[in-house]
Amino acid sequence: MRELVIISGKGGTGKTVTTGAFATLAKSKVMADCDVDAADLHLLLQPEIKEEKDFLSGTEAVINKELCNECGLCRELCRFEAISEDYTVNPIACEGCDFCANACPQKAIKMVRNPKGKQFVSNTRYGTFVHAKLGIGEDNSGKLVSSVRKKANEIGKTLNSDWIIIDGSPGIGCPVIASMGGANCALIITEPTMSGLHDADRIIKTAKHFNVPVKLIINKYDLNIEMSDKIEDYCKSNDISLIGKLGFDKIVVEAMVNGKTIIEYAPNSEISHNLCDIWNKIDNEVI
Repeated sequence: MRELVIISGKGGTGKTVTTGAFATLAKSKVMADCDVDAADLHLLLQPEIKEEKDFLSGTEAVINKELCNECGLCRELCRFEAISEDYTVNPIACEGCDFCANACPQKAIKMVRNPKGKQFVSNTRYGTFVHAKLGIGEDNSGKLVSSVRKKANEIGKTLNSDWIIIDGSPGIGCPVIASMGGANCALIITEPTMSGLHDADRIIKTAKHFNVPVKLIINKYDLNIEMSDKIEDYCKSNDISLIGKLGFDKIVVEAMVNGKTIIEYAPNSEISHNLCDIWNKIDNEVI
């Protein structure tokens, strides 16, 4: 079973459109959306949820008012000012450091684990889909990404799937590292702009640091041919496999508005043919 993660240096480059296309084309796979901070692959796959569980991570202080004698020590020690004058903990300000609970002479403070989001396993018209939703303002998205990947791999092994296809997070932060660490290939989507090249360079270096093989697609390459040529030169100089270039096509937007993958919505379009060629290369080249 091979694991392909589709990532980019920033959001909005076409990761989810590409992932949706591959979900249509791959014969034996499990899909996963690891962009848990702003998941949107479900908009194309329209999942029917069959499993749902809370994502528990980190702790938060809770004060037992019956035991508390309002000595003020916890308020004095809390550097995050998370405890109010009436000895109520602000869950947003609390960092879960456990200092107040250890210091409380009345043992009136306990650290509790609360749901930080939801994780789902769903059925779609293209197979099994593992996805999640991080709560508003919550952290630990990297842990939730790892949980999504773990579940997708468990299901993939059970189903004897050929592929785990992951819609990864943008950027180079913790969720991205959790999305791609140990993957068979990181497919990077970039755009023909100077910032697109800069962002691609950062994520390529991050992938190489974790020994993840890299391939690259230039999306909407025809909007700036000169910059596309510079990105192509960069790939040649840095031994990066430029596996394809996709032209700008308004039909992609039409497909998204209709909640369909581009392969499903316009199978005979040029961009669909190009994505088919790219997928065939990945299927043949990625080990």
